[in-house]
Amino acid sequence: MKLTGNTIYITGGGSGIGRGLAEALHRRGNKVIISGRRRSHLDEVVAVNPGMAAIELDITDPASIERVAAKLIADFPDLNVLFNNAGVMLPDRAGGKVDETVMMSHITTNLIGPIRMTSALIDHLKTKKDAAVVYTSSALAFVPLAPTAVYSATKAAVHSYVLSQRFMLRDTTVRVLEIAPPWVRTDLMNSREAERAMPLDAFVDETMTVLGTDVNEILVDGAKLFRGNPGPSEHDLVNGFNTQMMGMLAG
Repeated sequence: MKLTGNTIYITGGGSGIGRGLAEALHRRGNKVIISGRRRSHLDEVVAVNPGMAAIELDITDPASIERVAAKLIADFPDLNVLFNNAGVMLPDRAGGKVDETVMMSHITTNLIGPIRMTSALIDHLKTKKDAAVVYTSSALAFVPLAPTAVYSATKAAVHSYVLSQRFMLRDTTVRVLEIAPPWVRTDLMNSREAERAMPLDAFVDETMTVLGTDVNEILVDGAKLFRGNPGPSEHDLVNGFNTQMMGMLAG
């Protein structure tokens, strides 16, 4: 992906990975527009990054998506890159009765939202050179974390959708990219102080390096083991991973 001279829209850009990528891309001279539901977070990011813009968005609301897409096209006609980054991650109970609200919030935010957002902007992006749609999935798309089964399933679905959309757009100017982070120190699952999680700055730096190449999947070193999930022989890897993680979470 070309890392300079773009007009980039990033959902979930008020915190965590979204903010880290937004600021890194802003420093490279791109025009960056961030969005999220919490206006205070957006204002904080914009205040320390002069020239960055922000729009409130509820990624779970189709009307909000259509409104924001129309505003982006009108106010930023050079828009050529969309980062679908907004997401939610909460524990669930795949071994028992799953909370309906938790389940639907994950599916709507993590899967349906990015599909709707891309759908609202794709015809515009097809008219631009060096266009890209970038999805933040997760290493858990390849090796699920059982205590967050719904989250992991939504990220696996995002990965599947990316593969299909990349194929369907193969003859256009739009590249479809996927960032699959490992465990990163963000507010998701209260991971900001997790010693075994990857520091956010290190993740952003390594991601930017890979993003600037011609690969379609942006993987930092810490995610490559997960992406190497051995298909039909995956059960030992999945079970071993979950045994380790559940022991850590219980501690």
